[in-house]
Amino acid sequence: MTGFEMFWPLLAHVLLVYILYGLLGLRRGKAVREGRMQKSGYRENRDEPPECLFVKNSLANQFELPVLFYACCILLYITEADNLVAVVLAWLFVILRYAHAYVHVTSNDLRFRSPLFAAGFVVLGAMWAWLAGWMLFS
Repeated sequence: MTGFEMFWPLLAHVLLVYILYGLLGLRRGKAVREGRMQKSGYRENRDEPPECLFVKNSLANQFELPVLFYACCILLYITEADNLVAVVLAWLFVILRYAHAYVHVTSNDLRFRSPLFAAGFVVLGAMWAWLAGWMLFS
């Protein structure tokens, strides 16, 4: 690899987080304008409209499993294990996170959301296995 390829998927995931924050703000603003929620109701987040709650939950989800993704990307870079296999796995993980978030904030259908999450979980596991193998056999 030539340099920072491992960080592009990481930055793409950061963009997803910003997109979700923007969507949450838009949906909450709409709920307040339509009178379905009072601004003060967001202080304790009680009775949040479902379309806002879906985005809020998706956003929270971006700070769970992806934390391991960030750590793995950085470790792959530091150990110089950030080759084509690692970068492809990282991009696949991010693509799956985008797909998972899309389902989460639209239909929120578990028939689609759960397999997307599981696939991302497996891909991230493969990234960690790649890192472990690199450290063991290098």
